[in-house]
Amino acid sequence: MSTDLTAPAPPRPDVAGIQRRTVRLLFLTQIIGGIGVTIGISVGALLAARVAGTALAGVAQSAGVVGAALLAIPVTRLMAARGRRPGLVLAYTVGAVGGVLVVVATVTRLVPLLFVGMLLFGGGTAANLQARYTAVDLAEPQRRGRQLSLVVWATTIGAVAAPNFAALADDTTRGWGLPALAGPFAFSAVAFTLTAVVLLVLLRPDPLLTARRLAAAEPAPGAAPAVTRRGGMVAAWRTVRGRPAARLGIAAVAVGHLVMVAVMSMTPVHLGEWHSDEDVLPVVGLVLSLHIAGMYALSPVVGWLTDRVGRRPVILGGVALLLAACAVSGTAGHHTALLSVGLTLLGLGWSGTMVAGSTLLSESVPTADRPGVQGLSDLLMGLAGAGAAAVSGFVMRAVGYPTLTLLAAIAVVPLVALALRRTGTQPLDEEELNTCG
Repeated sequence: MSTDLTAPAPPRPDVAGIQRRTVRLLFLTQIIGGIGVTIGISVGALLAARVAGTALAGVAQSAGVVGAALLAIPVTRLMAARGRRPGLVLAYTVGAVGGVLVVVATVTRLVPLLFVGMLLFGGGTAANLQARYTAVDLAEPQRRGRQLSLVVWATTIGAVAAPNFAALADDTTRGWGLPALAGPFAFSAVAFTLTAVVLLVLLRPDPLLTARRLAAAEPAPGAAPAVTRRGGMVAAWRTVRGRPAARLGIAAVAVGHLVMVAVMSMTPVHLGEWHSDEDVLPVVGLVLSLHIAGMYALSPVVGWLTDRVGRRPVILGGVALLLAACAVSGTAGHHTALLSVGLTLLGLGWSGTMVAGSTLLSESVPTADRPGVQGLSDLLMGLAGAGAAAVSGFVMRAVGYPTLTLLAAIAVVPLVALALRRTGTQPLDEEELNTCG
């Protein structure tokens, strides 16, 4: 670790070039990784329902969310010690192993193995989420929201197309003897492996380690030398606990994800109630493509608004869209077009809370604490979404899809109260501006 931090920092003019190369590489890998994540998620609930039953479909789906949340702990610790590159490679590799295990579980009909595979499959999601922070390690402070949203937007290309590839992947692998719905996870494993290899070879120099070396070489006048802190969750919580703006950022990300996962994860099952096996995958692909387009396609606009209008107004706008999404989806009945509108609004609301919340969180804590705090945010976000996904299957079976959307809307109320409170947010001081790269 000492070797990395004491290595000569690149000349200041080269930082812009490193940042451009990093963002371009992340753009490419987010496309591939987005395909891997979404092609599996798009059929995950359907596959789980057929292997484990409808009541456990949400539990199996939530296993992937839990996996992403739990992997945030070792991944961010590894990043804090050795940089972004090994952390991202580890996460994608674990996701690839998970995809293989899901395929094996589908062939053998082993429900416990399915849950383990879905748990590890969350590594792909963990990597995609951490990539948004990788994009801002060397970004100028006043452009942090836009840089973060650009990498989020890059996921659009792969993620929007991926659900429509599910049927093709399924048809292809059936010719190899695999059962129905296993094919998308096989393709996911290949996509994660390819992404891990590309990052391992090309993400050099590491942006996080470069930012630290620059901070050590150019401290603010009169400031103590930058110190690399451990990314433990307890230390991260202590940092967040005393900063109201950071708490709002974490809450916005977690609640937005909770609502999105609860509604989105059961939508394919809801569609399957009135579509035949032959028709359901294309319909699910279309609806989820529109949903994912809402999540990612306008994220650069959301990032621009976050920098221009402010973090809190964009969070509140995201909340309003989430409420509208629940209202439209819950009253759509069997109208696929209206349900598509609801899922699109759901994606837009998620984008607002994710981009603005992540930006607010990152700028509300000292630079040395950011990797651990970012990992804590992803952990809480994942656990919130996992709880929603686990409960959603039982709610859907007991009282139906409309009641599920109503409960999701109610979950947004505490975030509204928190966002309307004054947190006394202050701009970064000079030391933080100099140490954030």
